[in-house]
Amino acid sequence: MLTAHAYAATSATEPLAPMTIQRRELGAHDVLIEIKYAGICHSDIHTVRGDWGPASYPLVPGHEIAGVVTEIGPQVTKHAVGDRVGVGCMVNSCRECASCRRGEEQYCLKGMTGTYGAVDRDGTITQGGYSSHVVVAEDFVVTIPDALELDVAAPLLCAGITTYSPLNHWGAAPGKKVAVVGLGGLGHMAVKIAAAMGAEVTVLSQSLKKQEDGLRLGAEHYYATSDPTTFEQLAGTFDLILNTVSAQIDLNAYLSLLAVDGAMVNVGAPAEPLSLQVFSLIPGRKTFAGSMIGGIRETQEMLDFCAEHGIGAEIEVIPAEKINDAYERVLASDVRYRFVIDTATLS
Repeated sequence: MLTAHAYAATSATEPLAPMTIQRRELGAHDVLIEIKYAGICHSDIHTVRGDWGPASYPLVPGHEIAGVVTEIGPQVTKHAVGDRVGVGCMVNSCRECASCRRGEEQYCLKGMTGTYGAVDRDGTITQGGYSSHVVVAEDFVVTIPDALELDVAAPLLCAGITTYSPLNHWGAAPGKKVAVVGLGGLGHMAVKIAAAMGAEVTVLSQSLKKQEDGLRLGAEHYYATSDPTTFEQLAGTFDLILNTVSAQIDLNAYLSLLAVDGAMVNVGAPAEPLSLQVFSLIPGRKTFAGSMIGGIRETQEMLDFCAEHGIGAEIEVIPAEKINDAYERVLASDVRYRFVIDTATLS
């Protein structure tokens, strides 16, 4: 087995620390990836700190992985040594259920295998991208186009596809008015992608402190939700609202901003329940929905779209020893807009 350098959580309360982990031997359809960059997602923090339930420790987080193929199994046909590739939030699924057959492995009816903290096919717990190497089945590895640098591409494997998928599904396009709630790691990608799709984009943020950034990233309008007149002024405006924040918000207030047949889609995942009044939906035939990531096919489509439109994440590259500091800064909203670990600093 291959020994890889990594940064891991040993409990819900201790800082992440360096350790070595074992990667499985290559199977016939596996690829070995030398990880170059790994993004830090808010989900990583939720998971290692037990916000979404008990975790198995030690745990190596990271599901925004960009790297280079260094070895392939004997029956691999989709990737070759030297290919620039990415791995997102899942590394396997049943491949047989209706969702998998549709190319929506993220909704596998038997449960997709997460990139970290899940039971792998050999019975071990998967370990993620805060590491030097990873072994992944070729069907769950995507190609990173040459037009995208690996560091700005890494966050696309979660933040990019998490926002692209609902924007694609609910039809963000010319003539559509799209609001993005929150301008963070997810929100800034939503703005870029929705604008590239041709939609008229509005950012709804607590304050105007990031207004200049929002407009630079592609939004045409920017409003502070701390101002109660915002909700009066924008009532009945939007075809689609994408909520990217992982915090308590007044759903009923935001639903009032939807036009008839509009949809509000949650991609942020707060640990606490949200309260919803059904009469916020019935008048206007409105929809409140959720969305995860996309399937492998759609993830590749997203990467190709981003390459075509020159879209990468806004990042701050950090060495491994800054991971714990980065976690605290994410929680304090002190990053514009995604931390990316230079995995060369792990060894």
